[in-house]
Amino acid sequence: MKVRVKFFAILRERAGTAEVVKELADGSTVADLWRELQKDYAKLDVPGIRMLYAVNQNYVGVDQVLKDQDEVVFIPPVSGGGS
Repeated sequence: MKVRVKFFAILRERAGTAEVVKELADGSTVADLWRELQKDYAKLDVPGIRMLYAVNQNYVGVDQVLKDQDEVVFIPPVSGGGS
C-alpha cells in the first residue's frame, strides 16, 4: 500500500522535503511508518521526540493501522513564542 506523508516545521527541515509517498506492507501502523521514515531520513532519528500524529486529518495514536492512500501528518512539538 502507499501512503502520503507530510512533514511540518523541524521535521520538514530534517527530512529536506515537505511531502513524500511511502510504500508499506499491509497492516502497517503509524509507528511502523515512523521507523521506516527514520531509515530513509537519518536526521529524523531524534531520540525521545514527542509528536502528534494525524491520519486523514484526524489525530491518532501510534498504533493506528494505515490503509492504502491514507494521508499521514507528523507534527513536532511547537516551541518558542512567549509573552
